[in-house]
Amino acid sequence: MPGTYHIPTTNLIEPGCIKKTGEWTKILGGENALIVSSPDDYGKKLGKKVEEILFKEGIKSHLYSGAGSNPTDEMVMKGAEEFNSSKCDIIIAIGGGSAIDCAKGIALVARSGKNIIEFEGVNKSQNNVPPLIAINTTSGAGSEVSSFTVISESLSGRKMTIVDWRITPAISINDAELALSMPKSLTAATGMDAFSHAIEAIVSNNSTPITDALSFEAIQLINEWLPAAFEDGQNLKARTEMCHGAFLAGIAFNNSGLGLVHALSHPITSMYGFPHGVVNSVLLPAVVRFNMVSSMNKYARVAAAMRAAISWHTDYENAQKVIPAIIRLIKKLNLPGGLKDLGVNENDIPALSKAANDEIVGRTNPRKANIMMINQIYNDAMLLPKV
Repeated sequence: MPGTYHIPTTNLIEPGCIKKTGEWTKILGGENALIVSSPDDYGKKLGKKVEEILFKEGIKSHLYSGAGSNPTDEMVMKGAEEFNSSKCDIIIAIGGGSAIDCAKGIALVARSGKNIIEFEGVNKSQNNVPPLIAINTTSGAGSEVSSFTVISESLSGRKMTIVDWRITPAISINDAELALSMPKSLTAATGMDAFSHAIEAIVSNNSTPITDALSFEAIQLINEWLPAAFEDGQNLKARTEMCHGAFLAGIAFNNSGLGLVHALSHPITSMYGFPHGVVNSVLLPAVVRFNMVSSMNKYARVAAAMRAAISWHTDYENAQKVIPAIIRLIKKLNLPGGLKDLGVNENDIPALSKAANDEIVGRTNPRKANIMMINQIYNDAMLLPKV
């Protein structure tokens, strides 16, 4: 059980709070910012918005719009070159998990002279990481509050998990107004990513009363407000509550760790390129089933958080209600009905299982799994049970 908790020093969560980016950049001593965004038109538009905010505060900036989906080591190294050639002293990421993860990678290598591959693992950086502000535009990845970053190796496609407390952003900004334009598919995917963070944090073998409290509240918020945000993307109340839920889930998993959902998800996204949150959602019921024997009391409380529990039922009876409740949520969001529906080929399961078994994020799963067990979980996830 950890006794040290890593979260950003300052966290802004309210509609319109992106306008305070310049103010907080100054507080951190930033005079020349590298802004990191995605390469699409919307990402560049967001980057330009940050440039304008900084300009009003007299802060110079340079936009690096090379943070593509599932960021690679090449994207990170290119961004580090931009940081150094532009003589920047602070990094500001704006976007979803990919942009923020890429910015974290840039922060690690910018002043180190090393390749990002050398940081794979836990706490391998030195005390020369530039300050980072993370502006989150989705409600899911939790990267704006975490010390995790996931970077793909360009040559092999393998996802590298890097955990380093020095890349926990100094400032996190969650402005619900930035999420109003998210399409339904992205709302569902990022929302279920946050939901899986909360579920995995609760049953983690590294969980604490603090991370549990954060996770249970996150589950209640996401279960209630994700369908509302999905149905009406312009619902600012729903978007704001999703910011709260994803924020809580992010802090929880950052301090407790994750589990087999993410360990099994990473190889699939590497092989197929499917959205991370979508893969998480279809894996979640099968992983819950696998973990049930070791985490029944926790899952009974999850059922209560999802309003599926019955007060006079036993923990065993209420725990059995979790999987049907998760599947009902998946159906509300029009997500795939299993890995087969998503497009995963059963012939790839042995290779996926081998890769999943090597994933560092699986180490905090409450029940240990070998390759044969992982293989069975993948098979169980091919088709969601009927409820």
